[in-house]
Amino acid sequence: MANSISTTISEQVVKFKPGGTPASFNITVTNDSDRFVAFQLEIIAAGADIISGLRWYSLSPEVSAKKPPGDSTRFTVMITDSPVPGFVGIMNLTVRIFSLELGLGEDTREVVRLIVEQSKGYTPVKVTLPVATFSASPKELKEIPVSVYNPNQLTADVVLSFLGVDQKWLVKGSKISLKIPPGEEKDRTFSCQLPNPSEVPSQPYPFTIEANLVDGPSSSTSGIIKVLTQGFIEFSCIPKEQQMPPSASAWWIPMWKCHSTIYILNFDNASNLKSDVMVQVEPEAGQSKSSWELLPEKANISPGETVQLQLVIKKRRHWWGGSRKLRFEVKASKSEADVKASKSEANIDIRNDTQFLKLNLLPVLPIWMQLLIGAGLLTIAWACSWLNPANRWYGHEKPVKSVQFNGTGESAISGSDDQKIIKWKSAGFLNPLINQFGGDLPSQGKAVRVVRYRPVDNNLLAAGLENGEIRIFNLAGADKKPINSLFFRKDDRVGTDDRVFALEFTKDSHFLFSGHGSGLVLQWDIQSDLEKGVSQNTTPFKRKKFDFAVSALALAGKEGKNLIIGGRFNQLWMWNLETDQVRSLSDPQGSKDDYIQSLAVAAYKPNLMATADTQGQITLWNLEQCLLTKDVQCTAYPLYKDKALGNKPVRSVAITRDGCYLASGGDDGRVMLWPLTIDGKRSSQFENVKQLRQYNKRVNSVDIKRQGKNIFVISGGDDTQVRIDVAPQVDTGCK
Repeated sequence: MANSISTTISEQVVKFKPGGTPASFNITVTNDSDRFVAFQLEIIAAGADIISGLRWYSLSPEVSAKKPPGDSTRFTVMITDSPVPGFVGIMNLTVRIFSLELGLGEDTREVVRLIVEQSKGYTPVKVTLPVATFSASPKELKEIPVSVYNPNQLTADVVLSFLGVDQKWLVKGSKISLKIPPGEEKDRTFSCQLPNPSEVPSQPYPFTIEANLVDGPSSSTSGIIKVLTQGFIEFSCIPKEQQMPPSASAWWIPMWKCHSTIYILNFDNASNLKSDVMVQVEPEAGQSKSSWELLPEKANISPGETVQLQLVIKKRRHWWGGSRKLRFEVKASKSEADVKASKSEANIDIRNDTQFLKLNLLPVLPIWMQLLIGAGLLTIAWACSWLNPANRWYGHEKPVKSVQFNGTGESAISGSDDQKIIKWKSAGFLNPLINQFGGDLPSQGKAVRVVRYRPVDNNLLAAGLENGEIRIFNLAGADKKPINSLFFRKDDRVGTDDRVFALEFTKDSHFLFSGHGSGLVLQWDIQSDLEKGVSQNTTPFKRKKFDFAVSALALAGKEGKNLIIGGRFNQLWMWNLETDQVRSLSDPQGSKDDYIQSLAVAAYKPNLMATADTQGQITLWNLEQCLLTKDVQCTAYPLYKDKALGNKPVRSVAITRDGCYLASGGDDGRVMLWPLTIDGKRSSQFENVKQLRQYNKRVNSVDIKRQGKNIFVISGGDDTQVRIDVAPQVDTGCK
């Protein structure tokens, strides 16, 4: 049977000198079969042993592509080393050509004679590590084996050097000398003793084994010693019990200003891992509220290092009674980054990680002084202090015209006919121990008609005055004087002051709109004035003139590009700020004495608007379609009409950002809360609206804020008072 493989060899005799240029020859293999096959070559040298890691020849290609019948593949054999280390002379190389597709019986063998000549010098010895990565704990003795193979025809004098780590670790030295006969391999071991944990941080330590031939080239190999985590962190507090004030005489001598004490927290790192530690403080359940501060907030501790943190416990001391015991649980832990990193490695513990601290809190007034202060003096002090919310030394003296919460509801602002603007702390209205008075601005010289926070940061305040002037104040600065004055006089005649009835900032606080009794609506470029440092501006960015007094403004629509304008004759108009076009949104249904007094738009539902007028009506509007299409009427849903009380005017409405609650106030002196549905309609579940407060005089302004599980409503009216009421939320399905 004919063989399916035929071959042609380019050289029958090949010369090779170790250390010199590689020798090569070509073999052309032809497919004489009737199928597609791929060919492979194998070369066997007479007298050569198979040594792991030693490859004395290379093939190109390693395996041929599948060839059709009659097609050929050319293999190139490159001899790069002596098949038998140290051999000089002639040996036979058997070239076996085979194909897996043809089976074991279809291989072909050829013989090539190789003449190995005497080499001129040394080639580098081959250095290997049986294991490249070594894991070890501090103080552990680790043996690191090294194998060295001599491919030369002469005996090699080799010096092994261990490089890359502290030489003190190598207890038997960092160098080993050995002689290796031709073609042989020898093993040696370096002994590595790791130091104490504090001297060897847990991390990988790369090292290099370098083999130097005497009068010959060098070679090397690399490995890693991975130092494992070991040790612990010791946590302690000094002292564990404190007294505030610390002096023993505090029982008899008043110490007014001592409201804090310091505990020292010690962290002793007895491990070999650098760690970030932090502390959590938990007061004992049921005890009075206190605050604490950690200086610094966390600490980075190196191996062997001791770090101290200061825990400052702050507590406003009580005035009356005896001493009080406060207890705190202090728990030490590692940072989140350290915890995540330790999941893949051995973790180190914080010993005594939970400490219990005690604080003996003494009253501000010693016992003997408390006995001398009677109940009558306490009553007088209460009546004359800011703790009394009815104290007229703090607040307005004339009717309050405008109130507004800031963005978080923590503060509020009010403006009054007494020409004052007052800042309020919301918490003070709910907690009698907190001063609700947050300071005031100097008398403005004219009655204040309207005040509005700047939406961005709430750091600026706009106030509209009786004479038509708008003043801008920087609430974050120490100076209480206005930083800008906006005043547009339509002519120079005396007596032409134009009252400001409404103010509205754009969402980005770039512009401010003002509505005036003359029918003017002015757009002011506040951002530009701030950037240029302008302190007085008489030229508005844009203006529109209407034939009715403007009493209310609100921005509506998703992009906030539509300014809604309400005023006399119950007029309701829209100014499209993009097209600069105006149009009426409803047919006027009022006389010269009828006004739309207030507009409110839900921030998160900018197409939901509420209006209040002097006819005693509150109306909800769906503006979605009428803002987009000129010919479409806005959809109105009457919320309330005060027929029972003689159609008394509703002066103010406010709506929460989510459009779920509406607050109102008017001439009947009632502050009302209206739950709404998710569609912006009155909830049928709560037909009986909630009355939050009844004033003896009319209510001029309200604002509303939804926080947590409660609704907060601020109001001000003709009785000169500013008040905040709280009501729990109800489930109307509106979120």
